[in-house]
Amino acid sequence: MSYVNPTSLVSTDWLAEYASAPDVRIVDASWHMPAANRNPRKEYEAEHIPGAVFFDIDEIADLGNPLPHMVPSPEKFASRMRKLGLGDGNRIVVYDSNGVLSATRAWWMLRFFGHQDVAVLDGGLPKWKAEGRPVDDAPVLPTERHFTARVNSFLLREKDQLARNVETAREQVFDARSAGRFEGTEAEPREGLASGHIPGSKNLPHGGLFNPDGTLLEADALKAAFETAGMDFKKPVITTCGSGISACVLAFGLHLLGHQRVAVYDGSWTEWGSDKNLPVATGK
Repeated sequence: MSYVNPTSLVSTDWLAEYASAPDVRIVDASWHMPAANRNPRKEYEAEHIPGAVFFDIDEIADLGNPLPHMVPSPEKFASRMRKLGLGDGNRIVVYDSNGVLSATRAWWMLRFFGHQDVAVLDGGLPKWKAEGRPVDDAPVLPTERHFTARVNSFLLREKDQLARNVETAREQVFDARSAGRFEGTEAEPREGLASGHIPGSKNLPHGGLFNPDGTLLEADALKAAFETAGMDFKKPVITTCGSGISACVLAFGLHLLGHQRVAVYDGSWTEWGSDKNLPVATGK
């Protein structure tokens, strides 16, 4: 089988050929866990794919929310996209310095705010550099472009919806965290969180969607990974993780396979695991 939405994933060969096309915009959406002690903006300033602008996941967010990098208002998102030169009519290609991780968060946010023509670079910056392709440290000064924000609320779920779903099981819930964090045998990287998972959810660590070289699994293998984890492709899906980043990797994989009813739990375990009134399950 082939991907149902193949244009959402572009190869390094494709980007090398079309990077200078007038309608193509390149975005570096690198992000790292706080404990990594890495500054993605400084790393971007030191080296990025030529022409790429920096999408700051922690700033293009609702800064009034105590949870990390929750989606901002449509007005803020449109303003930030306009200043980055990302707008209506652009074909946006997103990458990150991990391979394929936070790029999917930017991909999901752009689609949440109505921009459909967005793709992820397969293998990301590591693959690009491994192939000897160019990077530079030149400042990028984009020309502002109008961005029309049209919120697609079907792509996002909130805590109360997840709490109801524990009772109804209307939507499948897939957790992208490691098996140890899901089962409650491994401590959470953020302090103050319970260990375990949302009752009724299934575990598919996001790393299980990749080949050894960091590219996405081919369609057959990708579908098999979801099915082995217990996916019913006829039912709607909510993806979750630690803070809404790797959940988007699962959502992206399902999009490639053509699943049309996939939402991300934005607060994810950072929100759920900090609420003492919510149920927590452990084990498999």
